[in-house]
Amino acid sequence: MAGKLKVKLVRSSVGSNRRMRDHLLGLGLRRLHQVKELDDNPTVRGLIFKVRHLVEVDPPVAARD
Repeated sequence: MAGKLKVKLVRSSVGSNRRMRDHLLGLGLRRLHQVKELDDNPTVRGLIFKVRHLVEVDPPVAARD
């Protein structure tokens, strides 16, 4: 899993619980439509998985089995 992932916040965190907001901050996402380029590693993928309904990822991250 080498390379970079572009993560974009596409839905607001308003109404989300505190843990989801913390995951977004861990990814460095604070505002709508903000894009961050992050290393592709298991930690980042775990954070993305927790907030997958709020973000878009390029290239797409495969869902867990």
